[in-house]
Amino acid sequence: MGGKTPRPTDAELEILTALWSIGPATVRDVYNLISRRRPVQYSTVLKFMQIMAEKGLVRRDQKQRAHIYKASQSRESTQQQLAADLLQRAFGGSAKALLVGALSTRKTSKKELAEMRELLDDYHKGDK
Repeated sequence: MGGKTPRPTDAELEILTALWSIGPATVRDVYNLISRRRPVQYSTVLKFMQIMAEKGLVRRDQKQRAHIYKASQSRESTQQQLAADLLQRAFGGSAKALLVGALSTRKTSKKELAEMRELLDDYHKGDK
């Protein structure tokens, strides 16, 4: 599969998040992590991970009996892809509208706001 990977669904993102937190893992490892948070069937996790391998969202190492899965992209790369998609689809490409929308959803700490100001200053200076 060439080009960029497809945007993950919510269920696929949950599996990717598990893989990012534990690293390369078997289906059983991912199932155990997800099942601590909510009820889920092993066969469902297995099927999703097989589909994700076909889509290029994960890589599967089949050398051992229990296949080892690894996220194809880093968390940061996937977050950037999702943010870019959301920016275009929901905010018409306006970063300002996205930021205002995000800030209006919950109270933001002074520390987090200061960190955002620093990031914006760095971006404005060309550090990014």
